[in-house]
Amino acid sequence: MEKPILVVMAAGMGSRYGGLKQIDPVGGCGEAILDYSIYDAHEAGFDTVVIIIKEAIKKDFMETVGKRLEKAPVEIRYAYQELDKIPEGYTVPEGRTKPWGTCHAVFCAKEAIGNAPFAVINADDYYGKAAYKEIYNYLANNQDGEKYNYCMVGYELSKTVTDNGSVARGVCVTDENGYLQSVTERTKIEKYEGGIHYTEDDGATWTDLAEDSTVSMNLWGFTPRFLDEIEARFPAFLDQALIAKNPKAEFFLPSTVSALLAADKATVKVLHSPDKWYGVTYAADKPVVVEALKAMTAEGLYPEKGLWTK
Repeated sequence: MEKPILVVMAAGMGSRYGGLKQIDPVGGCGEAILDYSIYDAHEAGFDTVVIIIKEAIKKDFMETVGKRLEKAPVEIRYAYQELDKIPEGYTVPEGRTKPWGTCHAVFCAKEAIGNAPFAVINADDYYGKAAYKEIYNYLANNQDGEKYNYCMVGYELSKTVTDNGSVARGVCVTDENGYLQSVTERTKIEKYEGGIHYTEDDGATWTDLAEDSTVSMNLWGFTPRFLDEIEARFPAFLDQALIAKNPKAEFFLPSTVSALLAADKATVKVLHSPDKWYGVTYAADKPVVVEALKAMTAEGLYPEKGLWTK
């Protein structure tokens, strides 16, 4: 079995944030969150990284993050998520302006991933060191059996919300053995004085969520045949989106995993990280991330002279 590799989804533009979160500096030497993720992943054992970007941001990305990563002790491969990278026989519908979601991103990286087990992360999320150790060890020591053998790293909801607005989270239900039963997307979760709640009707009504609920932060671990499943299921997704004439329909990783669970074709072991997740959903989140990384550097978790200094 090949060594696990890390796949980084960095093609999103970050509309709520207002810019390219993937390259925005948060570290003391200009590092982006992505630099820290790759640093932590390498410590955990990953030595190959596939970064998915768009041609439109290639120049800016390569002059910043890409240039720094030339000094990183890992192999960097690039894949490009473009709107027109879809199965043969399909055309992009009029009015469609953005790529087709997280499964589409991985679909576009199939050649770069090859036949290795792989973990998938968001470029603008800080997951902490424990998550990479957990998922690397699982991928390195588990293969498909009668069913696909996947995994994900879950976080406590309270460690993933922001003070600056609403967030979307996949709320997980597991069985007694720690295997995923379902993921329910809650697209508007907010903190309030009494706890955490979500709404499905633009705030007309709210439902509380337990602060220790396990949520998915798009840190998944897959065996190579997941790429075949994406390729096989993409046409059906496109058919449905075209029939519905939905210009914003997205082919999501959680929905594909849920479909495989429902078909009894896969199991997903839910691993857990005790770390706090950090992200920059909103511009006001950035100072929190900067201060957290500064504190972790002072504690010795990261080198003070920069991540990629030799």
